[in-house]
Amino acid sequence: MAEYRDETFYAFVENEPLIESLSGIFKVMADPTRLKILYALMLGTCNVSKLVELLGMSQSSISHQLILLKEEGLIRSRKEGRKVYYSLDDDHVETLFSMGYTHAMHKIGEDD
Repeated sequence: MAEYRDETFYAFVENEPLIESLSGIFKVMADPTRLKILYALMLGTCNVSKLVELLGMSQSSISHQLILLKEEGLIRSRKEGRKVYYSLDDDHVETLFSMGYTHAMHKIGEDD
């Protein structure tokens, strides 16, 4: 077992920008609708219309959730003509989601 390193702990707790960013990521991901959107985007790029179809929610509700995910840097958008397409920001977002997903499946006993 590795020895506990106080200096690593203090370097973390004193890095307020890092803690604020990490906290923001987990806050945004703590919403069921936003998790569904992230999962959909893990499967492929979507526009708002596709997300409305998949989630059965209003366009304004989906758009609001997309704004929050984009503000936190979890997704990105690109415009093609009059349509805007959304995707995960990078592989880190997929890794973070996948790790949480795997742990949740383990906790509810569906990882056998």
